[in-house]
Amino acid sequence: MRLEDYWGVGPKTSDRLESALGREGAVAAIESADVRALVDAGVTRGRAVRILRRADGQAGIDALATRDARDVYDDLLSLASNRALTEHAADRIRVLTPLPTVEARRDRLDRILSAREAWADLDDHARDAVEAAFREYDEAGETERAAVRAALELREAGLRGEPFDALEEADPDALRDALGALGYVDKDGSVAAGADDRLDSLRSRLDTANELQSGSFDVLETIQSRGVRSLDDFRAAFVQYVAQETDLSRGEVEAVAAEDARDATDFVSASLRALVEDLEADAAAREETVAEELRDRIWAARDDVDLAVEAVDEVALSLSLARFADEYDLTRPDIAETGLAVCGARNLFIDDPQPVSYAVGDHELACASGPTPPVGDRVSVLTGANSGGKTTLLETLSQVAILASMGLPVPAESAVVGRFDSVVFHRRHASFNAGVLESTLKSIVPPLSGDGRTLMLVDEFEAITEPGRAADLLNGLVNLTVERDAFGVYVTHLADELSPLPPEARIDGIFAEGLTDELELRVDYQPRFGTVGKSTPEFIVSRLVANARDRAERAGFEALAAAVGEEAVQKTLSDAEFVG
Repeated sequence: MRLEDYWGVGPKTSDRLESALGREGAVAAIESADVRALVDAGVTRGRAVRILRRADGQAGIDALATRDARDVYDDLLSLASNRALTEHAADRIRVLTPLPTVEARRDRLDRILSAREAWADLDDHARDAVEAAFREYDEAGETERAAVRAALELREAGLRGEPFDALEEADPDALRDALGALGYVDKDGSVAAGADDRLDSLRSRLDTANELQSGSFDVLETIQSRGVRSLDDFRAAFVQYVAQETDLSRGEVEAVAAEDARDATDFVSASLRALVEDLEADAAAREETVAEELRDRIWAARDDVDLAVEAVDEVALSLSLARFADEYDLTRPDIAETGLAVCGARNLFIDDPQPVSYAVGDHELACASGPTPPVGDRVSVLTGANSGGKTTLLETLSQVAILASMGLPVPAESAVVGRFDSVVFHRRHASFNAGVLESTLKSIVPPLSGDGRTLMLVDEFEAITEPGRAADLLNGLVNLTVERDAFGVYVTHLADELSPLPPEARIDGIFAEGLTDELELRVDYQPRFGTVGKSTPEFIVSRLVANARDRAERAGFEALAAAVGEEAVQKTLSDAEFVG
């Protein structure tokens, strides 16, 4: 396969990857979602992530049909990757994409939640040991040796359960034997220091002999300074000195001493040159022997080593996602074919959010806290107060739908999530012109009109065109959603302007309940089903009256209070215990 056949790999990127990794190595890195390899080859991390997401998950990325849906997806994976135990696990999380089948989603959920249960069963000491094992593995560059060491340490930490069965398949004795060989021999047969004491000793002596040879005049002067008078005395002094410096025996040095030197200078130079050559030959022969022994030990444990390498990476991924689920108290959704329903759902991007329950489509949930959402309505029109959490609810539903599509647990007490071929999430964009209207319609209508099942989560359509025409367009979208057997939640302030909705649709409302003592809007974020919400402008005007900087400004806001209902404004301020 050509590298340029992968999405996002143009001629320059292809040349860069092939130069750094070779064609086969680059293909392997892409197919295994190895972000680190691509980054090391010179590809930016962001581009590497985009390439790898589409290499194996093009259909899943295409299911995120709008920019806002893809933004939520990016932010969710950033949260999850922050809980990763290794850099490679973080990279693998960043390239997760929606899975194509219900079975695949359920399988991943099983692995993650089993890992979460196993993680919860560990005491603090065992958790620290697991984290330390992965930290050392990461710092060592995720080599085979580091993987084998991590596999042994993870077994000792007591990880048990289905996600960790692979750790049990490798023979620990074989791994321990391989551990002493892995990392010491390279492909070219070179052996690293520490693999063999005899080889290390030969290399140390060779280093010393090389130093003596490069400083042969210093050797000559040192021996001459000892007052030797004859060539025989000089020879004996030389043998003694070199033997002492190199930790060789006198006989080993005597064996290389020059026999036919012209003078003392020639004798030292020729003898040291011969010593270096002998030691080089001895070290090379020993290195070849040790390399062969190491390769034999690794080969004998090759299957177990391969199992350990794969198992450690899979355990790192499963445990990282389990830690994400644990950190945010995520739960298993019921993966269904259609519909979206949540009890006690929380927005992961907000600190301490109010849990809400909501649904479109069929479900069998019975919410333990809060109202149980209606059953059967394919579309809801969500109305209510400004700053009342309508957009937040849409975002929460998109988080639940996207996480479930990837086989990940969701932020809810319970949930039913269908298999959607397209998720259309569109935030309110406060630009009022024909270009924005056209681009918005081109973004949200094609997924709804095409084949497959679509989830529509659309916020305040009226922000991009005049209210009368927006109501007409919104009516058309609701009807199209029903006709296409899709599901949707549409946020609007135009409920009163809508034509009668089809029987498959309902109107819900979110209500503001007043101001807090700090003059913040107090809202019940739980929608009331089948009820039109109110914008309650008197609450906003009340806050403006209370916060006016001077008498003139306050008089202006009081004039607005008279327009929206002075009595309501005064009651709001009284309830908030405001003192003017």
